[in-house]
Amino acid sequence: MNKLVCGIGFNGRKYPTYINDTIAEEYEAWRGMLRRCTKEYWVKFPTYIGTTCSENFKNYSFFYEWCQEQVGFKNEDEAGRCWQLDKDLLINRNKLYSEDSCVFVPQRINLLLIKCNASRGEWSVGVNWNKRDKKFQSSCSTGHSKKKNLGSFNTPQEAFQAYKTFKEQLIKQVANEYRAQLDPRAYQALMSYEVNIND
Repeated sequence: MNKLVCGIGFNGRKYPTYINDTIAEEYEAWRGMLRRCTKEYWVKFPTYIGTTCSENFKNYSFFYEWCQEQVGFKNEDEAGRCWQLDKDLLINRNKLYSEDSCVFVPQRINLLLIKCNASRGEWSVGVNWNKRDKKFQSSCSTGHSKKKNLGSFNTPQEAFQAYKTFKEQLIKQVANEYRAQLDPRAYQALMSYEVNIND
């Protein structure tokens, strides 16, 4: 009997895991997904606590064949990075990797959607307190590993509103930049994306 991958997934050996000494994109995406479903991963990344995958996705052969049918699979972004498997764009706060909930998106979109709960402290998403200026500041990731300063405000509500307005507009802008390449379901989800104060 084959050993389970990450204690969860079954390989089955129907499809290759390496091609010419390079890990197959399907296998890399599958193994990465399985890792995010493990307690060891949750210790380092608590936002993934409780994440699991469907019975079908535990099977590499199923996942491999599913990938071939997905819009965006094997796409590369401007920096040559493969698009990433996303589980919670179609279903907000989703904890299940499955054939019905996952789509492939460029890294920039994934970065725009990441919620940094651990680093923001007591304030709403996009808001922090500046001790020196005694003002609430608002900032937002642009999806390029950079943050844009959105200004200083008297109340956390004003700072959050600035963040919400900027981020929703930015997500729509980026969605339109990738529209021709995106799964239509992903595009629709991005165009209707709303930032919630509890995010």
